[in-house]
Amino acid sequence: MNILYIASEVAPFVKTGGLGDVLGALPQAVASQRNQVRVMLPLYSAMPDEWRTQIRFVKYIYVPLAWRNLYCGLFEFTKDDVVYYFLDNEYYFRRGDLYGSFDDGERFAFFSRAAVCMIAEIGWTPDIVHCNDWQTALVPVYMRALYPGIEPYASIKTVFTIHNIEYQGRYDQYLMANVFGLPDTLMHGGTMEFMGGISLMKGAVELSDAVTTVSPSYADELRYSFFAKGLEGVIDAHRGKFTGILNGIDTRLYDPAEDPNIAANFSIETIGKKAECKRDLQRLLGLAESEETPVVAMVTRLAAHKGIDLVISRLDAMMDMELQFVVLGRGEWHYEHLFNNMQNSYAGRLSANITYNPTLAQKIYAGADLFLMPSQTEPCGLAQMISMRYGTLPLVRETGGMKDTVVYDPANPKSNGFSFSNYNSDDMMHVLREACRLYKDKAAWRAMQAVGMTQDFSWKTSAKKYIELYKKLKKT
Repeated sequence: MNILYIASEVAPFVKTGGLGDVLGALPQAVASQRNQVRVMLPLYSAMPDEWRTQIRFVKYIYVPLAWRNLYCGLFEFTKDDVVYYFLDNEYYFRRGDLYGSFDDGERFAFFSRAAVCMIAEIGWTPDIVHCNDWQTALVPVYMRALYPGIEPYASIKTVFTIHNIEYQGRYDQYLMANVFGLPDTLMHGGTMEFMGGISLMKGAVELSDAVTTVSPSYADELRYSFFAKGLEGVIDAHRGKFTGILNGIDTRLYDPAEDPNIAANFSIETIGKKAECKRDLQRLLGLAESEETPVVAMVTRLAAHKGIDLVISRLDAMMDMELQFVVLGRGEWHYEHLFNNMQNSYAGRLSANITYNPTLAQKIYAGADLFLMPSQTEPCGLAQMISMRYGTLPLVRETGGMKDTVVYDPANPKSNGFSFSNYNSDDMMHVLREACRLYKDKAAWRAMQAVGMTQDFSWKTSAKKYIELYKKLKKT
């Protein structure tokens, strides 16, 4: 099969989070199963020169978007049997950050329309076009609304993946014709209308041939208004084309036996070397060096739905326990400010790293003992799987993919971490105390580490499920 992935970020070229990781690994896993795979993404100025110097200019076209005709350059690069296309327009993509501009709706409408136009220009026709999150939600909309019955688009099946329904691409209805270049009938007919405005994600759910989410539990959760953020009725109406497929992780990148960023490489057979990583982390972050004191860590976006409010509300109580606490991430200003202040209050025991630092993240995965993820919502979560690869036991709230990957049952030999169900700080603290007590039982702790480190969280299994979906669509 020929599969084209379209996304706003793809590792290792550019990424801000899990979406980039997924699009960096899934296409390669699908390609390894004898499929022809290509990927389209914007050519951001943020892409490092390491990659920018290797891409090759192919051609340029002009893309119609409402009343404008806009330049779009096409660049190409092949890596690990996957062809990557970079769509260039400096006005839209020469920005300091990938997201957060006042005109993001217009920027990604241009990218989506350009991607659709380029399908007819690359000399290769996909059987499946797989789009991801609101930034590419207009791709299936443009294909079905502007090219009905027209080849090659009529024969292409579309898949849309909801990585996080919190971000739906909601805009005022006046953008429909003037900015997005779409007929108003899509608004008044209900396809994209949402609460008096436009929801790009709703349009994709309505017009795609299949919709996936990033874990089975998240697919179930989206039936309820708390999780679906207003789209529960749309999702219920299209339940028949929904599938939950658990994300994987790049097991080559996240391999403690080969990771060049950590103090000592180790495997399940040499787990004792993890202590060297812990000492290195403690020295690096100014924490007291103590093997007997558990290091609890978070690598996260500092946002309310990540459960930061639970941690903040009980941070003093946590620091009354025999533990050290490490946080790495950026986010809402008041959380950043508070963690910085608490670091001053608990010098040598609490380390707040208000930054984005992939190398430090690797050191934290390898050197910590517990990885805390008390998220209010978490569609899949990759960090709990990564932490288990490094022998760091996750402590999570049972939601989304964390419910699918973390087993907490003292009587179950498959236990690989700790979890709590209700979203409240008392339950979180109860399980944290249980985890710190178990940390003193080295045999029990090692047994749980062994389960986590030997689980298959690779993309191989997930890729097979996507391929099965693609084959099913192709036959229809």
